[in-house]
Amino acid sequence: MKLLPLFLRRPIEAVYERRLASTLVGLPRPQHVGIMVDGNRRWARKAGHTDVREGYRAGGAKVTTFLGWCTAAGIEHVTLFMLSDDNLGRPAEELGPLIEVIEETVRDITAEGRDWEVRAIGSLDMLPGTSARVLKEATSATTGRGGLKVDVAVGYGGRREIVDAVKAAFEEHMAAGGDPAELVARFGIDDISRHLYSPVADHTDFIIRTSGEQRLSGFLLWQSAYAEMHWVDCYWPAFRHVDFLRALRSYANRERRFGK
Repeated sequence: MKLLPLFLRRPIEAVYERRLASTLVGLPRPQHVGIMVDGNRRWARKAGHTDVREGYRAGGAKVTTFLGWCTAAGIEHVTLFMLSDDNLGRPAEELGPLIEVIEETVRDITAEGRDWEVRAIGSLDMLPGTSARVLKEATSATTGRGGLKVDVAVGYGGRREIVDAVKAAFEEHMAAGGDPAELVARFGIDDISRHLYSPVADHTDFIIRTSGEQRLSGFLLWQSAYAEMHWVDCYWPAFRHVDFLRALRSYANRERRFGK
């Protein structure tokens, strides 16, 4: 069966999208969504581009659109997984263009007029060149804006975050004149949670990954203890509003027991 022409598909999809959105009214919504924006290079190759940077650019543009959907849906907090610490080992000719797009994306979502409070989280000191400074300067301008909280995970690794949180807890304790042995004796979950990269990110409700991959790849390992997972087959640049609404529907239909 042939696909419908685009001029016919769009109105039909719009009707379906409105109906789907109406079914979500009054249903539970996640407060903190983690999104793994995966598949940019594969999207570029499938679209016939010889330069994978076209996939990075399309993926960067989709970030702004996605945050608009989250704002409209009443989501309070989003964490975007844009670059892992493992990705930092990629060849410079591949890593450089990706980081450039990340910088451009962060500039866009932190621009004046955006009602989003943005933070860059991860091992920023491991980024090449002036990238860490660029990201910090752009995001610092959003402090106190309120609205949707957005964490952009760059050079991020979940295991590294936990290690850094433990180190930070001990450094804080010893800086106050405390005995390390005393902290060891009473060390608990809260000591790690309050030293994570993002102070509001110790609990994640929902994690979405595009591209059809079904693994966390180190994303929000501590925060995802009871997170619901949702895998989407399409590549990130092709992620549609209807895909987002279907993900919210999937979340709303789950019974969350938190181990009880």
